[in-house]
Amino acid sequence: MRASPWLPVLLILALAAYLLPDARLPVEPAPTPRPAPQTPALPNQLPAATRDLFDSARPATVRVESVNPATQNAGIGTGFFISEDGLVLTAYHVVSGGRLFQISTLSGRSYPARVTAFDAQADVALLKVNASAGGFPFLPLAPRAPRVGESVLAIGNSGGDYLQPRRGTLLGLNAQAGRADFPQGTLEMSAPLAPGDSGGPILDPTGQAIGVVSYISLDGSGQTRRSYAVPVVEGGPLITALRAGEKRDVPVVGLLFDPVHSGQAGLDGAVISGVARRSPAERAGLRGSTFDDQGSLTGLGDIVTSVNGQRTRDADEVISAIRRARIGDTITLGYTRGGQARTAQITLVPRASVPDLQE
Repeated sequence: MRASPWLPVLLILALAAYLLPDARLPVEPAPTPRPAPQTPALPNQLPAATRDLFDSARPATVRVESVNPATQNAGIGTGFFISEDGLVLTAYHVVSGGRLFQISTLSGRSYPARVTAFDAQADVALLKVNASAGGFPFLPLAPRAPRVGESVLAIGNSGGDYLQPRRGTLLGLNAQAGRADFPQGTLEMSAPLAPGDSGGPILDPTGQAIGVVSYISLDGSGQTRRSYAVPVVEGGPLITALRAGEKRDVPVVGLLFDPVHSGQAGLDGAVISGVARRSPAERAGLRGSTFDDQGSLTGLGDIVTSVNGQRTRDADEVISAIRRARIGDTITLGYTRGGQARTAQITLVPRASVPDLQE
């Protein structure tokens, strides 16, 4: 896989991706790949019918490169064409921190692209390739919900691979993530997905796209236990809204939470691990945890204990309370610092306006 010359080296590490049972697939750092937790099937190891499906679908799948020049954040995910005129479906978290986007195809061509629509809560986004010529190969979206037990095929860019297959079985529909900041009602699969596969297609045996890769569940050793994808149905409300150019964002304050220490004895609340730059939380003076040069924790950050007077015992309750409000609302955040209770008035902003918020 060729490293893109316009992307700087960046290590994007989402703490939650390895410390929580359910983890949003972080975008693959570029150009240094992160190895996949499990070894996926190689094309020549696939059954004949699956190999034919992979060969026919691969040209419509793309590598999505995202960069934010202001922060030098860059990364690689996956996407796929859903129309011959250059509409690309991907995961929202692949593009949420970027400002410039490039689509690379199996044919070796690269095209600039722009985000035309997204649904942040559903973790799905639509890009449009900036190219005068059309005729792109594309994947048809399934007209119906899939059936449990079907074999599924994912195509992605994890582990340094370029548009390679990940095979599995559809285990369940309408899976609940158990986290307010992850999409609900997803497809649960056994395919061994990893960072870099985010935004890629999930294909049924007929070659129709039934989902967009979003997050994974890990076991105690860090291996992928289950994979999850946002279901897509042609003509359904989600796809219809995206094709119409709707941008559905979620309200945020700009906080990253510590899943290890939150809720521990004496820490009854959500510990702030970091505060996004230029965010409402930073302007309100909230503080995250501190670390030494080796990355070891040297001091815990503020602990959020309530939102608008409602007790919050962990990060999920904080995020849930914030998302019950609307962008532009002002909330009262209760927190403790050094055992002293404090409050802050914070106005909620769109998630897209806080590019440093990697959550």
